[in-house]
Amino acid sequence: MRGILASSIGVTCAAALALPLAPPAAASARTPAPAADVATRTAETADARADVPGSTQSLPLRPLTHDRASGAVLGLTPRTVRTFSLLGVVWDDPSADLHGRVQVRTRAAGTGGWTDWQDVETHSTQHGADPDSPEAASGTVRGATAPLWVGESDGVEVRVLPEPDPGGHGEHGEQPGERGEPEDAGPADTGSGEGPSGGEGAGDADEVSALPAGMRLDLVDPGEAGPEESAEPAEGAEPAESAEIPRTGVMTAAAKAASAVNSALVPLGATEIPSLTAEETREELVSLRGPELTEQQQAKPYIGPRPAIVTRRGWGADESLREGSFVYTSTVKAAFVHHTASGNNYSCSQAPSLIRGFYRYHTRSLGWRDIGYNFLIDKCGRIYEGRAGGVAKPVKGAHTMGFNSKTTGIAVIGSYGAKKPSSKAVKAVARLTAWKLGLHGRNPKKKTSLTSGGGNLYAKGTKVKMKVISGHRDGFNTSCPGGKLYKKLSSVRSKAATYQGR
Repeated sequence: MRGILASSIGVTCAAALALPLAPPAAASARTPAPAADVATRTAETADARADVPGSTQSLPLRPLTHDRASGAVLGLTPRTVRTFSLLGVVWDDPSADLHGRVQVRTRAAGTGGWTDWQDVETHSTQHGADPDSPEAASGTVRGATAPLWVGESDGVEVRVLPEPDPGGHGEHGEQPGERGEPEDAGPADTGSGEGPSGGEGAGDADEVSALPAGMRLDLVDPGEAGPEESAEPAEGAEPAESAEIPRTGVMTAAAKAASAVNSALVPLGATEIPSLTAEETREELVSLRGPELTEQQQAKPYIGPRPAIVTRRGWGADESLREGSFVYTSTVKAAFVHHTASGNNYSCSQAPSLIRGFYRYHTRSLGWRDIGYNFLIDKCGRIYEGRAGGVAKPVKGAHTMGFNSKTTGIAVIGSYGAKKPSSKAVKAVARLTAWKLGLHGRNPKKKTSLTSGGGNLYAKGTKVKMKVISGHRDGFNTSCPGGKLYKKLSSVRSKAATYQGR
């Protein structure tokens, strides 16, 4: 995976239709994927660190011979592909809804074993830029499912099952077999080219035409970040807070720019912004925003101690993937909490890889200017910088369609419709919001007024009273951040207020 991967590798159609279940005897003996089926987008080398190239393979979905058992009409039969760790289904029109289910099975690169069928979260359009914003109107944005983390894999099978009654399934982790959790949704693979969904063929024309046009499977290799990639904390230990050490190696202009916006907090090239004490944070607040603070805020600022935050350089962002400029909003009045709906089958040491995968998926597959979230938090409670522009600045994200202005978006990595988030992750949300909202004088236990930029709950221009710490579902008709995480927001508000000294 290290180094720039080749732009395309070929395999015969016969190999794709007669995939062996056992891993190949040697890596060199693997049959490459069909050149006609794979359109690979690799990172531009002019502005990328050599150790974090990554790549994306795009495989167009094809009509499947209709199978009464599964009902699938579109997909891919089992096939060998280049190694990847994250996947999602993408289509041309970002406003088109996918009324149906997407299910995948993958083959582990290390063992050759196939997973059970897993549901991919299809309702992901509620993330993204506000309607009519320059980012949404760029002409590059596409519709897509949420990304699913599957770990290092070299084989894949996909099936799309149309929904007879649009709207019949829930959203964001509420479909049968929670997003990212294995589900026995069909018979095991037979070992033949015709998988459980049947072979590729004519399919049902009416059902296929009802699906969004241009559907394809994107397979993401997030690349490798090298020795700085964080180790998983021991059980009960707090996340490490030691990485104020710059990465070695030459920084590109884009990497310098992404690091320089945090220069008031850490040296150029730092991989982590260290935590501060309450007193140090108050002193920093005055230095950062002194002229803007009221006399009362200067006399007694309510702000939580700054938590440690892994920078974009720390998690290995390839800064050539994003647009060059940074976009800001005027202030931060509220924080929206999300889950990534990418499944829970990851270790904390893999979190930087997941974030690089989300970043590549958001920019290369969905066509966004950068990763959508302002911050991300893993299950061990480690906090990561998201969209570039500076962690202490009001960076405008693409996380809650209609309410990206004057807000910040925080995503807990995982799926929390049926699974409870870890106590460390919940604590980290409270610590982060106590500091980030405190920079702008916001009380986590209060409400604030926001104006909708347009969405499926509130029309554009509608003034809405929102809790200062809200869930994604409060601003858009979705079940994100999952019912289990949403139930924790009340305690998050209380803890965040306590951290602020209220």
